[in-house]
Amino acid sequence: MQQNAQQAGRALQGKRVAILMTDGVEQVEYTGPRGFLEEQGAQVTLISPKGAGEEIQGFNHMDLGDKFKVEMNVRDAQPGDFDALVLPGGVANPDQLRLSAESIGFIREFGMGNKPIAAICHGPWTLIDAELVTGRRMTSWPTLQTDLRNAGAEWTDEQVVVDGGLVTSRKPDDIPAFNQAILKELAEGK
Repeated sequence: MQQNAQQAGRALQGKRVAILMTDGVEQVEYTGPRGFLEEQGAQVTLISPKGAGEEIQGFNHMDLGDKFKVEMNVRDAQPGDFDALVLPGGVANPDQLRLSAESIGFIREFGMGNKPIAAICHGPWTLIDAELVTGRRMTSWPTLQTDLRNAGAEWTDEQVVVDGGLVTSRKPDDIPAFNQAILKELAEGK
């Protein structure tokens, strides 16, 4: 039994996951998935349009949260070096990422590589600019549904939606289901 628990904890050993974000990120939508993925053995890298070593301001809804050090500038990141991409939410975070041509280019190139992308809350907003939502079934924070539908997505109000490697969830309460869906997508990609 203990051996199975140890093996389960290494389900993602050797997998590399990029988390792309900037200021205004909903803190728990970063820390929850990152902690879970690292517990599963994945190597996680915080990527941002900010420089390596700079800090990203997290939020707990409208309140200031912790700061997180950028581990790699998005200009230096290569989608081929990662097995999955996680896009946390928060309103300001994806709104700023949409203005970063390098960030949108990274997301687009990642999506063209048919590797898992997981976006939660307002995170799917960036997928519109990366032209990755047309014909996709997905969910998000409810206020994004019109934007996603207008971009050609089939929006639904569910805890987690998986469509061909695209994992989407609505809000922090969905993080446990979101994490399990990421795990399944990454584990199946072995």
